[in-house]
Amino acid sequence: MIVTKMISLMYVIHFLQLPVRSTNSHKYRNNISETMATLLEDIFKGYDKRIPPKFEIGNDNQVNVVVQLFVNSIFSIREANMDYAMSVFIRERWTDDRLSYTDSVNLTRLELDTSMFDDIWMPDVYIVNEKESDYHEVTVPNKMVHIYPNGTVQFSARVTGIFSCGMYLHKYPFDSQSCRLDVESYGHSSKNLILTWDVHAVTVADDIVLPNVMIKSITSYNCDKDYFGIIYPCIGVTFVFERNYEYFILQIYLPSILIVILSWVSFWLDCTAVPARISLGLLTVLTMTTQSSGATEHLPHVSYLKAIDVYMAACLTFVFLGLVEFAYVNVLTRVEKRRIKTKYQDKTNPELNANPVKESSDCKGNTRHEFGILCFQQLTSLGKARLVDKISRVLFPVTFILFNLVYCGIYFFM
Repeated sequence: MIVTKMISLMYVIHFLQLPVRSTNSHKYRNNISETMATLLEDIFKGYDKRIPPKFEIGNDNQVNVVVQLFVNSIFSIREANMDYAMSVFIRERWTDDRLSYTDSVNLTRLELDTSMFDDIWMPDVYIVNEKESDYHEVTVPNKMVHIYPNGTVQFSARVTGIFSCGMYLHKYPFDSQSCRLDVESYGHSSKNLILTWDVHAVTVADDIVLPNVMIKSITSYNCDKDYFGIIYPCIGVTFVFERNYEYFILQIYLPSILIVILSWVSFWLDCTAVPARISLGLLTVLTMTTQSSGATEHLPHVSYLKAIDVYMAACLTFVFLGLVEFAYVNVLTRVEKRRIKTKYQDKTNPELNANPVKESSDCKGNTRHEFGILCFQQLTSLGKARLVDKISRVLFPVTFILFNLVYCGIYFFM
């Protein structure tokens, strides 16, 4: 019974204390709100955002703006338009002594509302090689401004845009491209404002995956500009993208090799199989032409040869020479048919049979080269056609293999 009364008494005391604690918590929040409102009122009292920080402090009036980029995502790299698209968080940090305050309630920093962003001075930085860009505003403007007790201002904004990138495609698709991103002050000279990179100038999200390229390296640099004798602060970063060529080998190079090999089947068909050989030759030439057009469809019309252009042109040349070889063999075959027809007519003519023409069956020459020429000249046209086919069966593959070795040595390994 006594235990029951004690438990009831504890519950009563507990419920009696709850309103007191709630009231104290409410008073604490009100005190913080009043403190923040007082701080903001004191900070912005007499503050003029039109005047840069340190503008009235003797010769030391340079505002040091520290910049840091966080690459959230990279969408695409378009060779045809010479640009790349990505989304970044631009973070800037500078000190404005006019915004310093005494941290009496351990606030650490003041997190300004978006409605107050236009009330403070901000550096007028812009991206030089920007084509088009925009701030994110879903569901709220993706911007942030924090003010620390010593007057340090931390600004961050999420920007997505398309940025120009001068690409050199001599070794495409075995190339690496260097794309720049320059950040510069538009109106303030280096006398009043300087831009510097943070210790970690650029950081990249771990989940960035691009289909055809990979980020090889990132390098920051200084690029101050001189316009009409006035130095303007500028900093930049270079992204080196290395192209993944596995796709091109599977979709372009390997099919092209198979098409060239298919054109060699013509050398193994009989010389008299005209419909089959001409169909195969024309089919491979047209297919190679379509393959070449598709490989360079999304590339810019530059005035120099690219690695893929060289390979497509070589494959088309091999296929075309295979068709030319058939034309030559066909001519020799038709010559042989005319010779046989003429010989048959001569046999039926008694006047020509009186003085028959003797054909020499031996080929003599002082050297092996002369021996080969004489023997080739004494072959019938059909024999010459078959010999040309036999030579082509070896000459075309060997030449194509040598070309591939030289091509890989120049564009792939070097």
